[in-house]
Amino acid sequence: MDRPSSVLSDGTIRRLVEEGRIEIDPWDPGMVQPASVDLKLGGSFRVFHNHRVTSIDLRMPPPGLTEEVVLADDETFVIHPGEFCLGTTLERIELPDDIVARVEGKSSIGRLGLIVHATAGFCDPGWRGALTLEFNNLMRVPIELSPGLPIAQLSFMTLDRPALRPYGDPALGSHYQDQSGATESRYEGGPARR
Repeated sequence: MDRPSSVLSDGTIRRLVEEGRIEIDPWDPGMVQPASVDLKLGGSFRVFHNHRVTSIDLRMPPPGLTEEVVLADDETFVIHPGEFCLGTTLERIELPDDIVARVEGKSSIGRLGLIVHATAGFCDPGWRGALTLEFNNLMRVPIELSPGLPIAQLSFMTLDRPALRPYGDPALGSHYQDQSGATESRYEGGPARR
């Protein structure tokens, strides 16, 4: 039977986490907002080695384009003006087969010129892992990032019915299931389509 889709409220989010249907680890009930959960910044980043390539051909992305940088809790990561890098959430998320989630930047962070996701804002039903964030500094001054900072928010929506093939289903070839840390692109573009 179909059911209406809806954005989950704070009370429903708390209940589903307590019941184990949605997993957020570590879980901090104080991070729950009216219709989302704030997420903290983890200590893993991936920086790009732009000097190694002249261009990125999406039909065959170059290997080794990024390098992981892991920070201690008391260190900071500096993202310079116009720079793009990857980061990760501290939290590991697991979704059931009938709930999706959206990662959004926090308004107060965006007002300081930091974009936290370019296109990776959607988590399919069945998703498991830490979330990779796509940082872009739009300011003319560097921005310092510290592990543990509230950096993004995650909202949840119910599907009209459970997915027939949730993320991670062997038939899908899900590239990012169970990722931990900032994870580089695993895009497989293949031959150009005309």
